Amino acid sequence: MPCENISAAVLYPGSGRDLRVEDRDIWGPNPTEVQIAVAATGLCGSDLHYYAHGRNGDFMVKQHIVLGHEAAGVVTAVGSDVLEGIRVGDRVAIEAGIYCRQCSFCEKKRYNLCKSMKFCSSASVFPHFDGTLRERMNHPAFVVHPLPDGCSFEQASLAEPLSVLLHASRRAELSAGQTVLVFGAGTIGLLACALAKARGASKIVVVDINPTRLEFAKHYGFASETFCLPPPSPPSAAEAASSASSCCSHGQQSRPPPTPQQLSAEQKKQLDDQMRRTKDNVAGILEHFGHRDGFDLVYECTGAEPVIQMSIFAAATGGKVMLIGMGARNVTLPLSSAACREVDILGSFRYCNTYPEALALLASGELENVERLVTHRFPLSETKRAFDMMMRGVDDEGNMVLKVMVGSGKAC
Repeated sequence: MPCENISAAVLYPGSGRDLRVEDRDIWGPNPTEVQIAVAATGLCGSDLHYYAHGRNGDFMVKQHIVLGHEAAGVVTAVGSDVLEGIRVGDRVAIEAGIYCRQCSFCEKKRYNLCKSMKFCSSASVFPHFDGTLRERMNHPAFVVHPLPDGCSFEQASLAEPLSVLLHASRRAELSAGQTVLVFGAGTIGLLACALAKARGASKIVVVDINPTRLEFAKHYGFASETFCLPPPSPPSAAEAASSASSCCSHGQQSRPPPTPQQLSAEQKKQLDDQMRRTKDNVAGILEHFGHRDGFDLVYECTGAEPVIQMSIFAAATGGKVMLIGMGARNVTLPLSSAACREVDILGSFRYCNTYPEALALLASGELENVERLVTHRFPLSETKRAFDMMMRGVDDEGNMVLKVMVGSGKAC
C-alpha cells in the first residue's frame, strides 16, 4: 500500500496548549496490523492534562505526539499475516494498550501491568506512542475488536472508560444486592453508577461538588440520590505538609511526606482536627442517604485526598473502597478505621480482558442513558477548540461538558 496523506491533531512539547492539526504520511499496515479510518475519539482527562500542561503526572511531552485513546472506526486495510477475524469494512473498537504477550503479567492475563506496555497517546515511553486523533492509523490486529450490531462508533469509544470500570468492578467483586456510593460525577463516576445498576445493585448514590452534574446523574437515572459537597477550602499548613505538595495532574516531583516526628504539635493537632471533620462530614452524608452504617462498595473517582479519606469512613464494616481516581501520590489515610472494620482498600490500573464485555454491554441497552454522557462533538479540524472547552468545563452557552467526541468524518 503506497504512502498517503492524512490529517492529525498533534501536540507539540512545551508548557501546553500548542496543538496543531497538520498533514502526516501514512503507509500500509505491517503484516500483523490493520489500518483503521478513525470515526470517533472520546477525549479523556489524561489527554487534557497533556494538552493543558505538556505533561501528565511524571510523563512529560518531549516530542510531538498525537493524543487520543478512546476510539473506534472502520478497517480499511489488513496486514498479510492477519488471516482471520478482521476484514476490510469491519466496524471496530481500538484497544489502546499494546502489550508484549510474553512477560509473566501477560501470561497471567494481567497484561495491564505489562512492563513493556505501549499505550496510545502516552508520553510514558520515548519515542512517544501516537494516539487516535487522526484520520487513519495502523494498529496491531490482536487489540482490535469488532463491534456488535447496534453499537455505534461513539458508544464503542466509551468502551475504553467503561473497561476501566469493568476491571475495577471485577477486583471489587461488584454483585447484585450491594449498596454502592460513588464519589465523583464525571464520566468515570457516572459509568460506575451505570454498571452498578446493570449488575443489580440495590442502591446507588453519588457525591460531588458540582450541582449540575448531580442533577444530570439523578435526572437520567444514573443514581437514585445525590449529595452536593461544598467546594474545597484551601489546605491548612498541616494538610499541605502531609500531602507532600504534589499534584499528579501537573506532574510535579514529589518530596517524601514528613514523618510524625517531623510535625510540630500544632500540625499534628490540625491533622487530627481535619480527620475528625472529615469523619463528621461523612456521617452527615450517610445520614442524608439513610445509611448510617455505610455502603458495601465505594468507588472513589476523584483522586482528591479528602475524598479518599471520606471513602474509607463511608464504607460499611466489611465493605470495600475501590480507588480509581488519579491524584496526589502521598495521602494521609485513616488506616485504623479501615483495619478495625476490615474495610478493603483496592487499587485498579487501566483494564485487561474487558473489551468484548464492554462492547456487548454498550450494544445491549443495559447501561441506561449511557449515550447521554456524550455532550459535545467536534470535527478533527477543531480539536484545539474541543480541548479549550474541556478546560473551561462549560460550553459557550454555559452548558455542562462531560464527554467530548472528536470525529474525522471520513470513516464510512
